[in-house]
Amino acid sequence: MTSIMWFRRDLRIRDNPALLAAGSEVLPVFVFDPVLWDASSSVRRAYLVESLRSLNKSLGGHLVIRSGNPSTVIPALAREVNADSVHIAADFGPYGQQRDLNVETAISALSVPLVRTGSPYAVAPGRVVKSDDTPYRVFTPFYKAWTTHGWRAPATGPLSTFELPKFISAPSEALPAVASPVSLPAAGEDAAWERWKQFNKTALAQYDEARNRPDLDGTSALSHHLKYGEIHPRSLLAELKPEHIVFIKEICWREFYADIMFHNPMSASRSLDARYDSIMPWASGTEADELFTAWCQGQTGYPIVDAGMRQLTTTGWMHNRVRMIVASFLVKDLHIPWQRGAKFFMQNLYDGDIASNSHGWQWTAGCGTDASPFYRVFNPITQGIKFDPDGNYVRKYVPELAHLVGGSVHEPWDTLGGYDQGYPERIVDHKAEREVALADFASIKGRT
Repeated sequence: MTSIMWFRRDLRIRDNPALLAAGSEVLPVFVFDPVLWDASSSVRRAYLVESLRSLNKSLGGHLVIRSGNPSTVIPALAREVNADSVHIAADFGPYGQQRDLNVETAISALSVPLVRTGSPYAVAPGRVVKSDDTPYRVFTPFYKAWTTHGWRAPATGPLSTFELPKFISAPSEALPAVASPVSLPAAGEDAAWERWKQFNKTALAQYDEARNRPDLDGTSALSHHLKYGEIHPRSLLAELKPEHIVFIKEICWREFYADIMFHNPMSASRSLDARYDSIMPWASGTEADELFTAWCQGQTGYPIVDAGMRQLTTTGWMHNRVRMIVASFLVKDLHIPWQRGAKFFMQNLYDGDIASNSHGWQWTAGCGTDASPFYRVFNPITQGIKFDPDGNYVRKYVPELAHLVGGSVHEPWDTLGGYDQGYPERIVDHKAEREVALADFASIKGRT
């Protein structure tokens, strides 16, 4: 009996419950869905293609590539190979859920079931709820309930401990050629495990402190591997100990944001606090557009902000602490709504995950679930001094300041020769704009 394993956000063979459930004779397939492909930036397209190339190698070259509407492609493929079932890891995104329902309806006419096994999360969205069966809206109680709920052990161990199914072949399209605008990290399951082993060995013990330092290699840098399912969070959790609570919480934040979007699909692009979309006096017009362009190009005159934006546009990634700093600057110094920044991030990040991205932005903007209060405004100068004390991060991405010594890069206006290499002056006065932001927030308090 032949089954179809439809890969999506689970581009791996280890710890893949859906693949195990597919049986002993499996046709592995990936469908380039134009709804998702057309909405993706070139950097995410390029990374996906490389990840699929790696997966195909793991499958012995048997991965079948098709393009088109999955509700048409999957039934046609099921007829083509006389499949008795189609297997997937459940998708909890707004579009993914509806797509899967459409496919399920289409293949039911062939008496072929769509079998959902596992998900991209340790605990699937919707599983962790309060005693009254309503979803959590605050992280800390969600985290406690999440850990109490727990998760299954990895479905499989190393490749040497289990047998792969027999993979069968079918006509396949070639992987599309995509030129990446940036140099991408190694993609695929092996690369994910190699990065995890390196981080576990060299940086995990110092993660609590080093994770906030963009000048250090102190983060796991696994976000893109998790986004494409090249490694499963459950596999990481199985190797973590109680003393790694800060890193465990970072995994939980990802699952918390997925849970929020599951219960509030509109939150991908709309503020959970509707006042921020309806009555907050955001900046608009030509001047706002010019400020936004300066932010995008890393030309704000605030070194840590500019370093972060240049890291994003030249590498396809940005350190998480810096993501918060640049987001705060856009929303609370430039008074531009978070949606514009979130869209720019998704266009440039190779780890762009809609739930984490949208809700991370809402956290900083103060309009999401369990958000940082709007009156918490990151000072880009003190943040740079605190988290990049020697200025190495700024010097790496802002060559106009490379001649400055130590932490002086964070205040070139107070440093002799700070502007000698053409670095721009500050486009706004942070202290003054902070007051504007607080006044804007005060103007909507108590209103609906």
